[in-house]
Amino acid sequence: MNELNLFAAAPEIFLLAATCALLVIDLFIADARRNLSYALTLLVLAVTAAICWFFLANDLILYAFGGMYVSDPMANLLKLFATVGVALVLVYAQGYARERGLWQGELFTLSLFALLGVFVMISANNLLVIYLGLELQALALYALVALRRDDARASEAAMKYFVLGALASGFLLYGMSMLYGATGTLDINELARTIAAGEAVSRAALVLGTVFVVAGLAFKLGVVPFHMWVPDVYQGAPTPVAALIGSVPKLAAFAIAFRLLVEGLLQIAIDWHKMLLVLAVASLVIGNLTAIAQSNLKRMLAYSTIAQMGFMLLAMLSGVVGGNVFATAGAYSAALFYVITYALATLGAFGIILLLARQGFECEQIADLKGLNRRSPWYALVMLMLMFSLAGIPPFVGFWAKLIVLQALLGEGSGMVWLAVLAVLASLVGAYYYVRVVKVMYFDEPAPGAPVTAIVASGEMRAALSVNGFLMLVLGIVPQYLLALCTSAMIRTLGG
Repeated sequence: MNELNLFAAAPEIFLLAATCALLVIDLFIADARRNLSYALTLLVLAVTAAICWFFLANDLILYAFGGMYVSDPMANLLKLFATVGVALVLVYAQGYARERGLWQGELFTLSLFALLGVFVMISANNLLVIYLGLELQALALYALVALRRDDARASEAAMKYFVLGALASGFLLYGMSMLYGATGTLDINELARTIAAGEAVSRAALVLGTVFVVAGLAFKLGVVPFHMWVPDVYQGAPTPVAALIGSVPKLAAFAIAFRLLVEGLLQIAIDWHKMLLVLAVASLVIGNLTAIAQSNLKRMLAYSTIAQMGFMLLAMLSGVVGGNVFATAGAYSAALFYVITYALATLGAFGIILLLARQGFECEQIADLKGLNRRSPWYALVMLMLMFSLAGIPPFVGFWAKLIVLQALLGEGSGMVWLAVLAVLASLVGAYYYVRVVKVMYFDEPAPGAPVTAIVASGEMRAALSVNGFLMLVLGIVPQYLLALCTSAMIRTLGG
């Protein structure tokens, strides 16, 4: 525990060194040769993913920096999918970014720095390290949202994101300071040991600190009532940045929620369980009902995210059964599986939006998808698979993601049948606005003046979108492999 052990942080060290090198190299690359920066960025992401896969395949549990940093199977699995997510965002962003003057080194390096912040949050085993990763990710994302400096909407979205993000960071930091004051430690494992031994100075201080921590986490997840920034930022940010915000940071938010609540504060789970219950129910109801009223596609996806994160919280809270705080790994592996499949589906949906956007046209309205099947049956089919997966319609993977969450809720002695019924009803409501998108693509006439020419996309974008869409079907037909990976990673992490 007292060793520096830099090997445990190999993905982060490589990513940081490569990003700094790319930052310098990009200074000497002309705008006409910006594809070189793009290729180098994808190479960095590929090597980073390979290192994460090596750690995951070898089932390593390593500590670094005196126990402040942990590399365990859950962390490596999340890092792997976070890296894939950033790579997909950059692939999807090509045409959009080129036409709007965003195809520049800042897009690549800021995305990599945001990924580095995600990595730090995922592996943090210390309260201050969590905050360090959070700020690194947040500052990179604030800059990315404001990357289009001549766009008033992007500037407004960046300002809202910054102000509310700073407020949420303050909540989280204040909560952490309360936890430190009550236990005298910043180490998450030591925090758990102190609470279990009854050595905390004040239980009231612990509970109050937990309230502020949960509020900060709720903002990062974008759940009700801390959701006000989500639709505005999704709509105002450049679409590639909205895709990034809507996917990869959710993996990190799940990780720090697990580290803090399950690994650190499990002994007072009876308190944060009730908080998560309120957040989950409110997010399911308000997220799904509000999404129905949206005509803007990005805002609809924003409220969809709110509802989806509410569903993920159901899995988190189902880990505490009948007042028993020593929960099985099943509930948390269900949450892990859910957040990964959600991120993949959301990335694909934003990929289709980016595909249809063109110079002077953002493809933001649901009506902009009218007649897509006539123009491109293939991309309409891909979007259909993504929407059906988000809706939880079989045989797509979203169905299994929701099913295993419901199974966790209905575990023996849970007493949460009513919550499972509410979740099913909320999913039925949510299915309406997802199916509406499919209806518009397949049955509505194209809008007057809409383009009828073939959609132009790079080869890697066509391949990535196709794989992304069909992955929803393949993982739905054979979900056991990813589910087994999530379960194994969670069991090893909890046991380690």
